[in-house]
Amino acid sequence: MKTPLRVAVTGAAGNIGYSLLFRLAAGDALGLDQPIILQMLEITPAMKGLEGVAMELGDCAFPLLHDMVLTDDPTVAFNGVDWALLVGAKPRGKGMERKDLILDNGPIFVDQGKALNERAADGVRVLTIGNPANTNCLITSSHAPDIPRKQFMAMTRLDHNRSMSQMAEKTGTQTAEIKNVIVWGNHSSTQFPDIRHATIAGKPAPQVINDDGWYRDQFIPRVQKRGAEIIAARGHSSAASAASAGIDTVHTWNSGTPGDEWVSMAVPSELGSYGAPENVYFSYPCRCKNGDYEVVNGLDFDDFGRDKFKITGDELVEEREVVKNLLGVKQLQG
Repeated sequence: MKTPLRVAVTGAAGNIGYSLLFRLAAGDALGLDQPIILQMLEITPAMKGLEGVAMELGDCAFPLLHDMVLTDDPTVAFNGVDWALLVGAKPRGKGMERKDLILDNGPIFVDQGKALNERAADGVRVLTIGNPANTNCLITSSHAPDIPRKQFMAMTRLDHNRSMSQMAEKTGTQTAEIKNVIVWGNHSSTQFPDIRHATIAGKPAPQVINDDGWYRDQFIPRVQKRGAEIIAARGHSSAASAASAGIDTVHTWNSGTPGDEWVSMAVPSELGSYGAPENVYFSYPCRCKNGDYEVVNGLDFDDFGRDKFKITGDELVEEREVVKNLLGVKQLQG
């Protein structure tokens, strides 16, 4: 049997964390032959609830779950970890945009970046899920100067999955038939879900859909604001779908993308050749192999797409300016 990997999950007793943990323990993310040790972080008032979560995990008798660590100390949670899923953050409430959370959530990621830098394994891979994910990822990586920026990623797989779902519904197809949609930029209401390079059942998606008005006036706004739509419907932010996207991201990052397919991942902007702003985490199409990834460069834009690309990039710059006092000196100096 393989050596267990240490997987940290922050906000582990929260709604997203709760949905994540059981699938991690079942092997959905890292493989059915990969044992893990879950290192779960919570704020002190939530530790009793975390104990209950650990009881449930134990009661499931997962063969791959070799041990659990429960703590309110980031240095303990991140000690020796191979993967860190940064979930814990103040959730978005009704009527709030993700950027409204920046100043509330930013300081959390300062401390976690420092703890990761001090305690994580050399090859640690860090996925930021807590919103605003792109900018929280930037904050975290800026305080972990010994960990390459490429080992940090913000999650835009949820937006990618939402795009596929909307396209499947529109065309009466299955999501398995949809390939190579792209989400550019920020995980926010400015993101640019792009179908120009996608295919549906092997045919160009724009040709199959053949409805530019739907694409521009319905599809893009709905994907951009899907989180708010869910909050309006159920009174809470999306949790299960976010957790599922987190599992998808880790699985793809670890196991790879098939053939010429790609998925959307928010990674250091300097890895792309599309003119995104410097020193932000920007969602690009990425291919994964052997636990690593590369940005798919060289794709073209029309004028509409270039405008959308600029809008989401400008927002990331605005967010970066809001948190500039929370960024590590190394990042501010480039």
